Amino acid sequence: MNRRSLLKKTALATAAMAIPRLPAAAPKLKLGLDHFAVRATGWKAAQFIDYAASLKLDTCFLSELHVLESFEDVYLKGLREQADRAGLQLYIGTGSVCPTSNTWKDTYGTAEDHLALTIRLAKALGSPVARCYLGNSKDRVGDGGIQRHVEETVKVIRANRSRAEGEGIKIAIENHSGDMQSHELKGLIEAAGKEYVGANIDPGNAVWALEEPLAHLEVLGPLTVCSSVRDSMVWEDENGAVVQWTAVGEGLVDFKAYARRFAELAPGVPLQVETISGFARPFSWKQDDFWGPYPNHRDSAAFAAWVGMSKRGKAIPTFKAPEGPGKKEAEIAFQKAEFERSIAWLKANAV
Repeated sequence: MNRRSLLKKTALATAAMAIPRLPAAAPKLKLGLDHFAVRATGWKAAQFIDYAASLKLDTCFLSELHVLESFEDVYLKGLREQADRAGLQLYIGTGSVCPTSNTWKDTYGTAEDHLALTIRLAKALGSPVARCYLGNSKDRVGDGGIQRHVEETVKVIRANRSRAEGEGIKIAIENHSGDMQSHELKGLIEAAGKEYVGANIDPGNAVWALEEPLAHLEVLGPLTVCSSVRDSMVWEDENGAVVQWTAVGEGLVDFKAYARRFAELAPGVPLQVETISGFARPFSWKQDDFWGPYPNHRDSAAFAAWVGMSKRGKAIPTFKAPEGPGKKEAEIAFQKAEFERSIAWLKANAV
């Protein structure tokens, strides 16, 4: 190599080193169906899978066991193969596994047996999680408050630790129907063991627990392994505020920011839409007797952010399907429209 060639190659190498390296593109945020969004259909698992596939989604979350027509291996294998052909990842979930909750039912045996069954089904279906929950906001009332139920739920989860770890399944606990605030669910997960337990995050239920969804995400995002999401409208009234869940993009949650931060805090976890719209729930927080279930929350920054949401909101109409022979079809049409608008908004604005 002569001197001129050597100098040329050295100059090119130096120039190449000077070009700044761009960061790798963020992975595409996956979108999915939580089957409860279109519950009025009365479909079973195979039909929900077909519906998710028709919308070109990434996942289908079968969040209640009754949508499965059988727990037999042959049937479960068929569902998994159906989902594989459609390019869908299945997620599976169930209801309460807290034996002291007002929502507890022994349909599937003891709480420990119920969770064990859900873990087995998750393994058979290829779901990375077995989703369950504690209860609802009524469990915050009474002696011991929500903490009494948290402790019982932790016992049930710990009884299934070896099973979950042996199958490679994460137990996903949802913040459900206003039962736990983010710090309480975080404490439950850490007490049970975050090596095999995570959060099924739900920003709509966060609003029912008097939390602003983006702040809620900051607490639970790093622990999140599953999701069920919707938007919320909150507005002031004479007694406090009113909450109505909405399609994504039609409420007060900044879902562009939410989706971006979600992808950062819970990489690889899908946003699975669970629209539950059309009805309003009052929160009479200006009344002193409202605060018993929420000790120390009234003067918190978290509640101030929630009140801030209500000051930006506006009243929206509720939905009730007309009575008569077309009632069910109207409910189905409403639920599909809410879900499909949510997916369209997310595809256009967040993924």
